[in-house]
Amino acid sequence: MYSQAKVIAGGLAHIPVVIAVFYFILTTFNKRALKFVEQAKTKKPESKALEPKKPVVSKAENSKIEAQKTETPKVTKKKHADVPVNIYRPKTPFEGTVIENYSLLKEGAIGRVNHITFDLKDSDPFLNYVEGQSIGIMPAGEDANGKPHKLRLYSIASTRHGDNFNGNTVSLCVRQLQYEKDGETINGVCSTYLCDIKPGDKVKITGPVGKEMLLPDEEDANIVMLATGTGIAPMRAYLRRMFEPTEKEKNKWNFKGKAWLFMGAPKSANLLYEEDLQRYLADNPDNFKYTKAISREQQNTKGGRMYIQDRVLESANELFNMIEDEKTHIYLCGLKGMEPGIDEAMTKAAEEKGLNWSELRPQLKKAGRWHVETY
Repeated sequence: MYSQAKVIAGGLAHIPVVIAVFYFILTTFNKRALKFVEQAKTKKPESKALEPKKPVVSKAENSKIEAQKTETPKVTKKKHADVPVNIYRPKTPFEGTVIENYSLLKEGAIGRVNHITFDLKDSDPFLNYVEGQSIGIMPAGEDANGKPHKLRLYSIASTRHGDNFNGNTVSLCVRQLQYEKDGETINGVCSTYLCDIKPGDKVKITGPVGKEMLLPDEEDANIVMLATGTGIAPMRAYLRRMFEPTEKEKNKWNFKGKAWLFMGAPKSANLLYEEDLQRYLADNPDNFKYTKAISREQQNTKGGRMYIQDRVLESANELFNMIEDEKTHIYLCGLKGMEPGIDEAMTKAAEEKGLNWSELRPQLKKAGRWHVETY
């Protein structure tokens, strides 16, 4: 049996243990409670997304960025005013009447090239166009499968006012396509058809089409033209608009820049519209320059045949002085095979000026200053 004194003493002996346990529980609870309160204070509402930290940029770096934005403006191609497109389509062509069809070549020339004019005054809606566009021709007859021949596109060689200045005709410059196959001479379907048609004949016409070869609106623009053969067609339209006296009277556009034509032909007898070009040259010596490359009659510096790319190299310094002017536009028209030669010549010419043609050409294209139409 325990005495009362021993029981009381034993109970008192357990008091420190109880207090220690109680203190441990209380301390643990307080720590968790404080941690919960701190988390509640720092936690952001779930409805708001965390914003990324912005990089710290010094004032000097910020000024440099702003300067770069100012120094490299975005190059945009200038849009032309609305031009007529597809007034007549293949399913609903206009039947124009042939007014004239004559040879452009002199005695001793190679091949067959004709100037052909069509009357448009009966078209409804009226088939109007601007310089640098093309029209489609649907040759009469059927192909070997009994189907109508497909249309061919031809660059327009007249201004919007036409050769008669009355604004109701359109003219083409057409070379008859001929090539050899299995020992036989093959004639192009549409080109032969056009060279053979006679005044009074009806021809199915579509279009106009094209915005790549349009002249700039600025009167003080410089125009560099690179053409071979019938690639002279759009250039002829440009030059008539610039320098033909009657045409100038009708225009609200008075050319004040410089025009430079590089023309390639196999023989002198194959030079097209030569009399008109010489007249423009005599009447406008400060605004027009004419450089010819006659492959079978002239030699380049290496003793080979003279081609248009050789003339480009000869004039590299003056040519690229013009190209560096933002007002200068370059037009290239003719056989597709002329492009590599021109590109090579431009590369060499650019190097002489310390320029990189592979970088410059896309810039000119983007700015709407490099115009190409080859076939």
